[in-house]
Amino acid sequence: MRLIKNILILICFILSYKVLSQTTGNRTITVTLPIVTLLDIEPTGNINLSFAAPTEAGRSIVNPTDNTTKWINYTSAIAPAGLTRKITASVNQTIPGVDIKIQAATAAGAGGGTFGTPSGLVILTTTATTIISGIGGAFTGNGANNGHRLTISLSQNTYANLSAHTNTPVVITYTITE
Repeated sequence: MRLIKNILILICFILSYKVLSQTTGNRTITVTLPIVTLLDIEPTGNINLSFAAPTEAGRSIVNPTDNTTKWINYTSAIAPAGLTRKITASVNQTIPGVDIKIQAATAAGAGGGTFGTPSGLVILTTTATTIISGIGGAFTGNGANNGHRLTISLSQNTYANLSAHTNTPVVITYTITE
């Protein structure tokens, strides 16, 4: 009787083990991450930079105060093993005797990823010049105080080439590419 009881307990144990055993399964999901390249300048609006006339004969014109109100914001998602991106800047025209300069600061504010590295102070011409390089998968955050602060300045380069200009529009074009 005891043997039968032990056998029944063993059978119940084996059956409960079978009943409580687990199985596994799998499902395939599809993930899509698009290649993204977006850039904008914040806040919108124009910049006015004006040289000041000297107050005493024999003195040079006075350079305008640098403008630091603009920020570059970007979003970048690169292809697998893809090239990093860069941002270039150029102007639609130059002004004889005047250097138009730009400098991007190190990325600040919100965002994350592999931010670009600023190139330092650059004199803008009608040929695109790199101002930020090495941008990987990154986003800077949106709006002022996010991304790279831009410092835009004017200075005279060859005084003999200067001539009076009034409200001459110069357009700076920014481009993000690989």
